[in-house]
Amino acid sequence: MPFSAKLKGFFIEKGTHTLLLARTSSPDAPMVVEDVRECAIDDADAIATAITELKPKKSPSGYMQAVCGVYTPKRLIRRVSLEPKRIKDPAYLGEVLNQKLRVEFDKYNTVVVNANNGGDFNAAAQVPQKEVLFGGMMTQEILDTQNQLLEDGIYPDRLELGSLSVLGALVDYLTYTNNKSSTLVLEVGPDLTNSYIVTSAGVEASRPIPQGYESMVPLVQKELGLKDADSARKLFLSNTFDFTGMGPLLIKRLVKELQSSIGFYEVQTGQSVGLLYSLLLPQKLAWLDGAIASSLGVESLKVEPTQWLSSRQVTLSEAVQQKVDPRWFGLFSLMANYNLANVAESNAVTEKRLILPDRRRRTGIPISATTKRCRIPRWCARPSSPMLVHQWSHCPC
Repeated sequence: MPFSAKLKGFFIEKGTHTLLLARTSSPDAPMVVEDVRECAIDDADAIATAITELKPKKSPSGYMQAVCGVYTPKRLIRRVSLEPKRIKDPAYLGEVLNQKLRVEFDKYNTVVVNANNGGDFNAAAQVPQKEVLFGGMMTQEILDTQNQLLEDGIYPDRLELGSLSVLGALVDYLTYTNNKSSTLVLEVGPDLTNSYIVTSAGVEASRPIPQGYESMVPLVQKELGLKDADSARKLFLSNTFDFTGMGPLLIKRLVKELQSSIGFYEVQTGQSVGLLYSLLLPQKLAWLDGAIASSLGVESLKVEPTQWLSSRQVTLSEAVQQKVDPRWFGLFSLMANYNLANVAESNAVTEKRLILPDRRRRTGIPISATTKRCRIPRWCARPSSPMLVHQWSHCPC
């Protein structure tokens, strides 16, 4: 066996700028989150130190086996209303991907789920769901992400699309807290903002907006009279200047697009958007959440996960409670099991061979690894979870 028996659980969220790591008392609920670490995504030394601190005793392979949530640059999460008359056409979903979503499906690993509960979409059902979510990641980006994780000393037991994990957790959180508000969810990246509207009933809307925080850099340069974009970017991403006063100007274009999306949703559904939840923002740009909420006339959703996690048999230790803030919600979403009373068996495992680097000899050695076979699409081993998250094997096959 290449890996020793794993009594502890390890969970990792790989964001755009930050790597969040956690050690739990067991791989599955019920569990206690014993310790956490946070590192810059490009700080190899800090990541190595964090892994050593969370797992002082190395496994025979030298790797930390972990459940990993990732946000690949060209990830796909789109809500679509299907044409009922064409749902049973075998070619229809491929046409939606290619023509409506502009996705080269031969370059993606994709999945289709029901938008209301994340259950598997079944075109052969007597009354199939019309409102669905398409989720996916580019095959090459999966490979690149897995290779980077391996370089960092992390062996992904399970690779999940973090966006879907968070959306599912938010739906469940709103249900648990009996919150009936429609919530705007934003993933503000460098060049793209993914926006969603969720309620306790599921994902109601989605829209990618081709603007991110990089589009704010030229405005910073102009307003402050800086000589070049690099200087403006460095200042913008630092803690040395308070940009909250410039916030309305910097987010004006983005807010206009969001107002358009919200207006369309409210006209279509008769429901008002009252909350905003932002994820993936660098800590130094966390103020953008408040600025956007203020401009939209909504409140920021203050996620308090402790009691919600307890309802899912995940307990935060006192030490962890002192360290975490709302940015950790995505990592915690990887731990939750939404139907502990009816957990089905996971898919059968199969022996595969994977070349992993031998740190001692700096050469590749074959290691027999027991992994779940890669079958796309397939959901992870939390079968009754709302908004279940897609699981990719260590190597798309």
